[in-house]
Amino acid sequence: MTKKAFITGLTGQDGSYLAELLLSKGYQVFGLVRRSSTSNLERINHLFNQIQILSGDLLDQSSLMDVIAEAQPDEIYNLASQSYVPLSWTQPALTAEYTALGVSRLLESIRRCKPDARFYQASSSEVFGQPDESPQTERTAFRPRNPYGVAKAYAHWMTVNYRQKYNLYNCCGITYTHESPRRGTEFVFRKITHAAAQIKLGLANELKLGNLDARRDWCYAKDAVYAMWLMLQQAQPDDYIIASGETHSVRELVECAFNCVDLNWQDYVSVDPAFYRSDESVQLVGSINKIKTELGWQPQYSFEQLVEVMVDYDLKKLSKNGA
Repeated sequence: MTKKAFITGLTGQDGSYLAELLLSKGYQVFGLVRRSSTSNLERINHLFNQIQILSGDLLDQSSLMDVIAEAQPDEIYNLASQSYVPLSWTQPALTAEYTALGVSRLLESIRRCKPDARFYQASSSEVFGQPDESPQTERTAFRPRNPYGVAKAYAHWMTVNYRQKYNLYNCCGITYTHESPRRGTEFVFRKITHAAAQIKLGLANELKLGNLDARRDWCYAKDAVYAMWLMLQQAQPDDYIIASGETHSVRELVECAFNCVDLNWQDYVSVDPAFYRSDESVQLVGSINKIKTELGWQPQYSFEQLVEVMVDYDLKKLSKNGA
């Protein structure tokens, strides 16, 4: 019998890669898409004829119940949220509505309409905020330091509580920063690979960045979504960190990206204090011991391979666009 999966956040980076993965495994895939005045389907255009799009919104309980009742999915992946940290400070209430309360509405809809569905909640390393240990594990205390992290912490614990109270198959994946060519250029990794390609092609001549010593735990979104799927294939639900288990500095990222296009980054990159983040001193790095031991998962792409994939993509895309 064909398995059915339902994805919120279908049009985002993770949603599009997850949809590809599930289709390759023979799933029937449904995706939740919000009605809006502008269409944002670029990441899933190539999949459009293979996915069933359902209209609904995490702000509207009845629409969630309707689409779950209609799709009757075996697996539900909640990847939708307001996920840009700086925006969570300027729109904290909206961030809470989607990223926190939206999960409550979704969990309640599952409980009422499809309680035997397996549910994946996209948690985030931002729940740790300023952790008291490094690397962080699944037992590290939550200490979020921005509205997005606070909202994700709420969503995480509601998912755990619904699992315990109603015996639902609920899992949380605490994902660290994960990148891909489908990432927006407002995020530093894509900003850098895109700029390196622009400069190589003569479309730009400088790149302004914040703290070059800031470190991140980066992995490839394709690896991350495979971990999400794997979590829902186990006999019992549990929560896992999804990360690379190592950190790299923004400086290393810049050097690697510019090496890919045979340029000396120091000729083009300058530091602008306006791009510094207030929590830059915090080092988030995830321990992948649990997911590696219990599920046999680990990243298939190295940091250097990820940079190469993204620079190559940006070079090709910019060249195709007439550079």
